[in-house]
Amino acid sequence: MKLNELQAGQGKVDIVVTIVEVKEPRTFNKAGGEGRVANATVEDESGRMTLSLWNEQVDQVKAGDKIHITNGYVSEFRGEKQLSTGKFGKMEIVQ
Repeated sequence: MKLNELQAGQGKVDIVVTIVEVKEPRTFNKAGGEGRVANATVEDESGRMTLSLWNEQVDQVKAGDKIHITNGYVSEFRGEKQLSTGKFGKMEIVQ
């Protein structure tokens, strides 16, 4: 699977990408709990996309890391496709 093949609303995404940049995390309050979210730019040989990092994921990666997203989800925000692990996916750093 490649970034340029992903469509908004697509689930079960299994992809390996490289982190280009991680932006400053923002905090939010939802259902009485506080959380953090940060946008990262990821790339593969087909292009670039925004990856949403949630809570502990924010501290797990840095620019230059290669990551494997399993069971990810593609959403659309302000007309731009965004990749995330969603509720059921996972992200791991690969060498």
